[in-house]
Amino acid sequence: MSVKKLVSSMSKVISLPLLGPTQERVLCAAQLISLGHVLAVPTDTVYGLACDAQNSAAVSQLYAIKGRTQNNPISICVGRIEAVEMWAEVGHLPPAILDSLLPGPVTLVFKRSGRLNPLLNPHSSKVGVRIPESEFIRELANCSVSALALTSANTSGQTSSLEVAEFRHLWHMLGAVFDAGKLGELREQRQGSTVVDLSVPGRFSVLRPGVAYANTTKILENFGLVDAYKLREVGICDTVSQDVRHPRQQ
Repeated sequence: MSVKKLVSSMSKVISLPLLGPTQERVLCAAQLISLGHVLAVPTDTVYGLACDAQNSAAVSQLYAIKGRTQNNPISICVGRIEAVEMWAEVGHLPPAILDSLLPGPVTLVFKRSGRLNPLLNPHSSKVGVRIPESEFIRELANCSVSALALTSANTSGQTSSLEVAEFRHLWHMLGAVFDAGKLGELREQRQGSTVVDLSVPGRFSVLRPGVAYANTTKILENFGLVDAYKLREVGICDTVSQDVRHPRQQ
């Protein structure tokens, strides 16, 4: 069946095979993204909502579905490490650090590139970037012309979702729901990805502990980066945000 016929004949919920996505389903999702739809997709932590980050109408729809204001940032997702520098400033990073962190359940925050849609996080000079350890969304991102805007599949302020039934109330606003079954059994998985600000050379700030806090901070320290919170503790705060708090206080 052609992708066009699949898109026209499919149901709202499309099951993904256990052994990885078929190319047909990836192409179907990519076509829906190109048409401006918002989709529900599995990631390596929780289910997400995704659309074309460069499509302003789709981004506005994503904010509306999520019930989120533009003051609350949305991350982007790419399919390979080489694509990160298209949308974010990463030239100050130690060599190979991205390869050590990605793919994985981590969101890395950088100064945004001038290429990125100004209507995505219009009040922020930064952007969070993800490459999930999830074959379907990485292949989808690689098939897309631009980056994907990506946020968790739940109404803002509500619990994140490990099963598609948990956000059934959003289905009618989505182009399709790609169902990979239950993504995990542990409550901790609902914390989502670990969010780390790497925008300041030589330093890192954990903005959300998430599911990979210990491993992520260990990798960053092995590359010689210093925890901004620890610098504040000893009174070195010239370029460290005053908003930085210890992750266990968040």
